[in-house]
Amino acid sequence: PHKTEGDLEKLTFLRSLSTLSRTLSYDETTESFIHEHISQILDMLIQQEPLHSLFSPVRQEVFIAITDLSYQDVNLLHGSEDRSDLFNVLIKSIITLPSIKTLNILQTVMPSGQYNTESLYRQTFQAFCEMLQCMVMQDPHLENLGRILEHMEPWLQSAKDHERERATVSMSQMLGCLSRHLNLQPPLQFQKLGNLVALMALLCGDPVEEVAQEAAEGTHYLLHITLRLKCITNDKRNRQSLKEAMKKCKEFLEICSIKQFYSNPFKIAQVFEVFLSPNELGQFIVTTLDGLKNLKHPCTQQSAGELLVTLVKSAETRFEKVSDIIGAICVRLPVISQPNARQQALSVVSLFISRPKYTDVVLNHLLFHPIPFDRHLSELWRTLDVDLPSTTWILWRLLRKLQKCHIVHQEKMDYVAVAATDALYEVFVGNKLQAATYRLFPQLLMALLIQVHHSIGLTMSDITIPNGVYTKQEVTSTSTPLSFAIQATKTLLLRTACWYEFDAMEKKKGWNLLEGENFHLEGVSLLAHALLEKHDILAHKVLYLLIPLLNRGNEKHRLTSAAFFVELFQSPLAKRLPSRYTITRLEEWLHHENQQFRVLSLKGIDNLLCHHQEKEAIKGMIPVILSSLSETDERIVLLAINILRNLLDSMDFTTLKTTVQALFSLFSDARPNIHLLAVNLFGDSIKKVKCKDKKDIEGQILESLIPLLLHLQDEDDAVAEESCRVLTICCQFLKWKLPREVYNKDPWHSNPSGIGVVCKFFVSE
Repeated sequence: PHKTEGDLEKLTFLRSLSTLSRTLSYDETTESFIHEHISQILDMLIQQEPLHSLFSPVRQEVFIAITDLSYQDVNLLHGSEDRSDLFNVLIKSIITLPSIKTLNILQTVMPSGQYNTESLYRQTFQAFCEMLQCMVMQDPHLENLGRILEHMEPWLQSAKDHERERATVSMSQMLGCLSRHLNLQPPLQFQKLGNLVALMALLCGDPVEEVAQEAAEGTHYLLHITLRLKCITNDKRNRQSLKEAMKKCKEFLEICSIKQFYSNPFKIAQVFEVFLSPNELGQFIVTTLDGLKNLKHPCTQQSAGELLVTLVKSAETRFEKVSDIIGAICVRLPVISQPNARQQALSVVSLFISRPKYTDVVLNHLLFHPIPFDRHLSELWRTLDVDLPSTTWILWRLLRKLQKCHIVHQEKMDYVAVAATDALYEVFVGNKLQAATYRLFPQLLMALLIQVHHSIGLTMSDITIPNGVYTKQEVTSTSTPLSFAIQATKTLLLRTACWYEFDAMEKKKGWNLLEGENFHLEGVSLLAHALLEKHDILAHKVLYLLIPLLNRGNEKHRLTSAAFFVELFQSPLAKRLPSRYTITRLEEWLHHENQQFRVLSLKGIDNLLCHHQEKEAIKGMIPVILSSLSETDERIVLLAINILRNLLDSMDFTTLKTTVQALFSLFSDARPNIHLLAVNLFGDSIKKVKCKDKKDIEGQILESLIPLLLHLQDEDDAVAEESCRVLTICCQFLKWKLPREVYNKDPWHSNPSGIGVVCKFFVSE
């Protein structure tokens, strides 16, 4: 019942085909017929064989027929897509058979009678192995070896033990045969040596002992093939390096027996590394990474991790396509579940990024996986583990990626700015680069504050994302470029022990100020002031850093830098700065078309005057400062008034007179603060007039009397009191004695006689 009716006919046909293959005279017509018709027949025959059982030698005879034809240089398994498909079907028909134990059980349940299943299986499998061996022996250019590996690779990594064992045995026997009958001729077409070495190395650590032992034996043969391969392909100019590689290999093998490969797969990496080209090293890494995805066998993941780290440490600077390796790690991270294996994959990134040769390559590729869209990268950034000398270099290069985004104005934000900001945040959280974070604190702080400024009002849709950037994971609605920049700034302060500054920003709503379009610079000033109060050494480092930054980048870059800069003028260290960095720059900003620069200029001047008495240098700016009194921005006017007060003692009469006139023009200003300070400074200015100059300013004082008198009844008590004080000063200047009714605070309409006395006084005077 288990024997199909046509089995005898099939077997007769296949055996006849084998006989014919050895006796036919081959020409173009014969080969064409075979390729066109025989291939289809074989494909049909093998497709008819059940995958779950083995009851006839049809498979065996198909393998034998193909082998016999191969010996006549008629290859039915490559050269076209159909032949490649036939090869896949043949492999699957033998590899996916149930295990021998299961086949024996099937024979017990469904006896076939004619054949012993176990014996038939072994004969069939051996025929399959001999078919593969014939394919590589007949090909001195090793092109078929690459094709066989391509078809066998999925089975070498199969989750089913018996499938993996069959694939390993067949590969090992094939490599053994090739090793014994090696007859290589250029040009050699085998381009997957790194891939094959990695597969065999992983199998040497297989949990199934038979698989590991077969793989170790196959690796022994592969080493022999590799040595011969490199002797043929090695450039004569590199002959010396090949000799050194062989010497190193020989020394290692004398210390460590090849038989130990199956229990110590990482030693394969040490032996083969010296022979692998940069491209083959990359193949080894990527193939080994696939071993980390093996969820069924943790020991395979462990072997893969050891292989990765060993090879990267050994080959160190010989890799070329590092970006492909980093990309492979990023793609595979989500499916590497075992903690140790995951950590080893991450450590490979640390090894590469710590080499200056690869730092930028690694950073660029990691930033192609922005954390907002690939949260698995958070762990990578947080666990970066590099030697202390490399930490500053790595953090500096990452920082530069962010800084370059601030140089020119762009309609949309470059994705690198967001990716680098978030990467910095994760680095700060992980705290692995702590020393470098302290060392680069000034640069990091300013770059992040500038990024905050650029991010105000933007959403994730305002980011330019080029093709190739990983964006598969959704970003939460609360995530914005601004939120990333703020969290990075906060974490930087906490990681560098700037707790006082962080607390000051929290208590005074400094973060809200930083996030506001109109208040960002106030937030920057608040943070700068707090830093100067508690960590003056850090503040001074920032001060020196800012000098070259003030003229760089776009306007937001310069504004944020300027806001921090002028706040630090309160430091005694600001005295040491050459005037070209302080006075000259402040004067330039005072004429700037952007109002915010004018505000910062006046604030800087005010800070210099309050703390360092730079009056002589600033006196030349008084005309521009006076013109600032006509500005509509209340901040500018108030700062200008305060600066004039500080300069009052150093003014000559002409300047003083001009100041008095400018202040008088503010008496009609409806803004209480401006009005109050203008009246106050007006009175103090009058006091500074010397006797010899009194006559020249008398007219201005007389003009001010009525406005002052009227403001005695102002609704704002402070304005009324100040007007009264200044009116008294003016009358004393004129040597007038005011009637006491002037000082009566009752409303004039309720005291008509009193106002009559006041009016009569001013008329008579």
